[in-house]
Amino acid sequence: MTASPRKRATGRPTLADVAAAAGVSPITASRALRATRGVDEQLSARVREAAEALGYVPDPAARALASAHSSQVAVLIPLLSNALFVDLLEGVQRVLRPAGLQTLIGVTHYQPAEEEALLRSYLAHRPAGLLVTGFDRTPAARSLIERSRVPCVHLMETQAAGEAYAVGLSQDAAGAAMTEHLLARGRRRVAFVGAQLDPRVLQRLAGYRRVLQAHGLHDPGLELLDPAPSSIALGGVLLQRLLATRPDVDAIFFCNDDLAQGGLLAALKLGLPVPQRVAVAGFNDLAGSDQWLPPLTTIRTPRAEIGERAARMLLALLRGEAVDARQVDLGFELVVREST
Repeated sequence: MTASPRKRATGRPTLADVAAAAGVSPITASRALRATRGVDEQLSARVREAAEALGYVPDPAARALASAHSSQVAVLIPLLSNALFVDLLEGVQRVLRPAGLQTLIGVTHYQPAEEEALLRSYLAHRPAGLLVTGFDRTPAARSLIERSRVPCVHLMETQAAGEAYAVGLSQDAAGAAMTEHLLARGRRRVAFVGAQLDPRVLQRLAGYRRVLQAHGLHDPGLELLDPAPSSIALGGVLLQRLLATRPDVDAIFFCNDDLAQGGLLAALKLGLPVPQRVAVAGFNDLAGSDQWLPPLTTIRTPRAEIGERAARMLLALLRGEAVDARQVDLGFELVVREST
C-alpha cells in the first residue's frame, strides 16, 4: 500500500512530498521550483508536475527562513492614485513576475516617517530586494537599508544618488528644458506653479530658476508654491490665484500635468486665450494631456521604462551579476503641443 503524502500541520503537502513524488532530493525539488539555473529541464518538468498533482503551494515564510530572504521585492512609492506610479509599477511587474518574484507594494504618501515605518515592517520579512522612490528619507530609514544588506535600487531620480543604485532622469534638466522652450517662444514673464512640493518638484523648480537667472529674467513673485496634493481642481485654483496677483504673466509652467489640465479648464471658463494671452505647460505627459483644449505641451517621462530598467538592475544584483553603471539616466522628451 502506498503511503499517503506527509502534510504540514495545516494539512498541506510539503516540499518533501513533492521531492518524493518526483524521485529527487528536496534540495533539487526546491531548485527546480525556483527555476534555478543548472537544473535539467526534464527534471524540472517532472517536479512541477508532481507539485501540481499534489496541490503543493510554497510556504513563503519557510522559504525566507531557509534562504535568508523571500521571493518578494518591496516597492515603496508615494501614491497609488497617481498614474505616474501606476505606470512605474507596471514596468516593475513585467520584469519581476517572470523571474518568480512578487512585489510587496508600500505607499508612503510622500511622508518620510511613513516610509521609515514601512521599511521596518517589510525588512523584518527578509525581502529579496528593495525598490524605493527617490532619496528623501530619514537618517534612520537610510540606516535600515544599509544595515539590511538587501539589494536596493532607487527610482525616478539620479541627482542625489552618490554611490547608490538608481534609475531615473534629471528632474532639474527637465525643468530647465521646459523653461528654455517657453523663453524660445518669446515669453518673458514665466511663472512656476507647484504643488505637493516633493523633492522632484523642487528639482524642476531649481532648473526653472537656473535658466531664468541666466537670462536675467528670474522674478520670485512669479513662483506660486502650494504643499497641497496635486490635482486638476487645485490647478484651476492656482491659475486664478496667480492671475489675481500677477496679471502680467505670459507663461505658466505647472509642475505636473494634472495641475496644468486644471489651469487650462480655468482659462477656458475665464475666456483667457491659450496660448495667445498666456502659454501653459505641464510635466509627465499624463493620460489625456494630448486631448485637452488646447493640447498640452509637457515633458514626457519614461516611467514604465524606469520601472523595467530598475527591476532588471535589481535582478542582476540578486544574481550576483555585474551592473554596467550604478546610475542610469533615461532622459526625457519635450513634447510641444498647441498650449505654448
